[in-house]
Amino acid sequence: DPQVGARVVIHAKPDFNAAKGSFALTALEVRAVGLGELLARLERLRKELAAEGLFAAERKRALPFLPEVIGVITSPTGAVIRDIMHRLDDRFPRRVLLWPVAVQGERAAEEVAAAIAGFNSFAPGGALPRPDLIIVARGGGSIEDLMAFNEEAVVRAVAASAIPLISAVGHETDTTLIDLVADRRAPTPTAAAEMAVPLRNELLGQTMDLERRTLRCFSKGMEDRRRHLAQLARVLPRADQLFAQPRQRFDHAAERLGQALRQNLQVHRRAFVEVGALLRPRAIAVHIGQCGERTGVLGRRLRQIQTARLVDARRHIDALARLLDGVSYKSALERGYALVRGADGAIRRRAAAVVTGEALSLTFADGTVEAVAGGTPLPAKPRSRTKPPGAPQGSLF
Repeated sequence: DPQVGARVVIHAKPDFNAAKGSFALTALEVRAVGLGELLARLERLRKELAAEGLFAAERKRALPFLPEVIGVITSPTGAVIRDIMHRLDDRFPRRVLLWPVAVQGERAAEEVAAAIAGFNSFAPGGALPRPDLIIVARGGGSIEDLMAFNEEAVVRAVAASAIPLISAVGHETDTTLIDLVADRRAPTPTAAAEMAVPLRNELLGQTMDLERRTLRCFSKGMEDRRRHLAQLARVLPRADQLFAQPRQRFDHAAERLGQALRQNLQVHRRAFVEVGALLRPRAIAVHIGQCGERTGVLGRRLRQIQTARLVDARRHIDALARLLDGVSYKSALERGYALVRGADGAIRRRAAAVVTGEALSLTFADGTVEAVAGGTPLPAKPRSRTKPPGAPQGSLF
């Protein structure tokens, strides 16, 4: 929107009313020129970068509490670097690495962007220490003088920096795009140095105050515990009262122990006397006689039981022998049968199992005879029938 006092170029259509004697211009296009055009371009760039989220608050990182190395990007000949060094020496001296750049002119934006990327390229533990914090600083000036810090290349270099960065460009009333993307904005380079490090005297005072508070808390805690222990000591009984009852139980147990030992001694003395009476010669003779009589009775009973067991065993063996004779094949041999074995010792139970000319062993009841098989086997003789075929079977009753 056009602002009051802005220089613009208007493309308009003229309109002349002869009857009324009036002349009017209908504006078709309005363009800013000079400073207005510059501000419009910056506003368009700011909106584009803001839409990408480069100015979002969640992207901003916290500054280190006490950085070991601080990288400063500014002109080496201006008063800015001297102000920063003096303020750091006053507050808390730190190691400073200066990357000299042009802060105004055509090369300024390119050099500032290269310096930010250069500090981020330092390897930890390398020849040059990697900064823990970066300060981009410049003194005040007109908006044209500060244009290098509004360039898109510088803004994107700050957004890509892995090292936290403080922007200290211009005075408090000057605002550039690098201020919007930096992690912190300082109104002046001196204020940037104050943001970078804490005040050493304040830290010492805080440390001493914490020390005093720690000692005071420790002393108070010890006093509270001492008072609590004293209260507990008053509640606890005295040592003589605490051990009085156990001491009584111990004395009573010691007294009972003496009585028990005397009773035990008496019991063992009586047992010893009884055993000693049994060991006298007359008592021993009587005891031996009693043992001899018992031994004789037990011997007679043992002989009777042994004789009865032998008779029963003989009867059982005879019964088993008769049973064995009944089932033994030898009884069959006594009735005229023979046991036929081949040359391999196997029993031949069928005539078909005998081969002509085979050597055979015939076992009879009184011995064995060797023989040789000859001819063909004779057909089995049919059993004689007491009744002709087809005769009816008689009754069994």
